[in-house]
Amino acid sequence: MTMASYRLTYFNMRGRAELARYIFAYAGIAFEDRRVEWKDWPSIKKTGLGLEIECLGAVSDTFLQAFPLGKLPVLEVNGLLLTQSLAIARFLAKEAGLVGNSRLAEAQADALVDTLNDFTLLIPWREDDPQIKTQKIDMLFQSHAPKLLDHLQCQLGDREWLVGDSETWADLYCHVCFTTFNVLRPGFADHHPALCGLTDRVEAIPNVAKWIQSRPTTEF
Repeated sequence: MTMASYRLTYFNMRGRAELARYIFAYAGIAFEDRRVEWKDWPSIKKTGLGLEIECLGAVSDTFLQAFPLGKLPVLEVNGLLLTQSLAIARFLAKEAGLVGNSRLAEAQADALVDTLNDFTLLIPWREDDPQIKTQKIDMLFQSHAPKLLDHLQCQLGDREWLVGDSETWADLYCHVCFTTFNVLRPGFADHHPALCGLTDRVEAIPNVAKWIQSRPTTEF
């Protein structure tokens, strides 16, 4: 990992790149945290942001090479591209030793990450009508959040971490997600003190704590 060069491009927010940033921070891996402002994104997509990406032996900064799916995040590893936020995070988690100590533990961590991600995908980010958006968020936290919390609580049990006896990327993602969920619904997990304890333990990891304290302040 220390020999590689990493550049993570995403919007100036936590969003779908924050899990990767947590993993970088946890493992003490240097990376370029390239942030794009929303207002600049349309023009950046066309120009490729000046990225020089190695592809089949050629160097190109075209849109298709810089942003293959037309969206962010994108991780450059020694000039090669990775897309899809969870694929990026999974790659980094394996490199950082955050996937569990067995193939079964790895699958359990993957499943928990997918479960948390399924919930985040239900959040009506693209709803333009404020009243309708509020109604949808209310319904989400009333009907779906209790099931999610109960599942996570069951998985955690009386252990310190969600999988096995050490932290995994699932624990980090739980903190990332809960931070956002608490913006949308403050105190949504207060009736699950064990889960709140889990997120406190993640936040107490020295390198993660340092990242949280130093990262740009954004709402989401």
